[in-house]
Amino acid sequence: MEQPDAWHQTDRLDAEQGKGDPFAAAVRATRMPMIITNPRLPDNPIVYANDAFLRMTGYGRDEVMGHNCRLLQGKDTDRGAVALIRQAVEARTDISIDILNYRKDGTPFWNALYLSPVFNEAGELLFFFASQLDVTDRVDAHLRVQQEKDRFETEVANRTRDLTEALATQTMLVHEVDHRVKNNLQMIAALLSMQTRAITDPAARTAMEAMLTRVEALGTVHRRLYQSNNVERFDVAEFARDLATDLVRGSGDRIRLHLDLEAVEIPVAKAPPVALMMNELITNALKHAFPDDRPGRLSVTVAPDEGYFTIKIADDGVGMPVQVMEQRSFGKRLIGTLCRQLSASIAWMTNDPGTIVSIRLPREMAGGLEAP
Repeated sequence: MEQPDAWHQTDRLDAEQGKGDPFAAAVRATRMPMIITNPRLPDNPIVYANDAFLRMTGYGRDEVMGHNCRLLQGKDTDRGAVALIRQAVEARTDISIDILNYRKDGTPFWNALYLSPVFNEAGELLFFFASQLDVTDRVDAHLRVQQEKDRFETEVANRTRDLTEALATQTMLVHEVDHRVKNNLQMIAALLSMQTRAITDPAARTAMEAMLTRVEALGTVHRRLYQSNNVERFDVAEFARDLATDLVRGSGDRIRLHLDLEAVEIPVAKAPPVALMMNELITNALKHAFPDDRPGRLSVTVAPDEGYFTIKIADDGVGMPVQVMEQRSFGKRLIGTLCRQLSASIAWMTNDPGTIVSIRLPREMAGGLEAP
């Protein structure tokens, strides 16, 4: 924008009017296309066009003089850009804009137009001065870049859609497998339950009941996998909530359950051994900590710990005698095997009263899991 009174600086040049005027000579000789229009005449016509303007547009001087510069507009000229130029003329302000114009022979070109009003010292509008520059190469390059960008984004969107559909199909198939495994485990559990009722030997009946809870724990795993949207990760905390609630509910109202669970996701392949281990620990606590229908409190904790997570089962029961801690029952052998399989460490501690079992496991798998 011109600084106040900056145009007075030209007075010091004492320029001769007419052919000797250096400013008029500069406008005539410059390679930049320039025109001057007169807003005091009807339709603001062109009253001067330099040779550069004529070369750029292909018009003769007699074909543009007295005409409004809209003669450069064509079928694809942006009406919005035209409206902005019209508003600048009406507001007697300057404007800089790229607009699609047409030469006399009909070929289009992008015109970088700069339009500015010219006032006299009294503030009266005398002319509009307009410079143009053919920027077709620049605009075309920008359009090509934009087209390539649009094409790339379309390809990415199409590929994303294909991958999303493929993932949805894979998820549906995996869910179907989990659903069928869950149903099969429920059938096995029903058969074990029927067989258990027919067993009269107390030791064999206890062993069968323990096996039934293990099958049901695996069924809970596949039920959660079937309900989950993530076929690759398994939420230990939500599983612990389901398992502990079901097992404690089976013990009646005498056991109060306390849950302190933070979300921990592990690979799906680790879900079955983690589920079996939690089932063993909770069922052992319910079986041994509260004999003779003794009431008590069972606490289950799942907490993340950097690249590891901790599962802690605590009760306020009668406590675990040393000989029980040291015995090698099937359940403890199973827990030991699962710990080795999961690269986990386990600690059995007294709770004064009761017992605490704490297991620390890596979240990710160091290698392939082997069957226990």
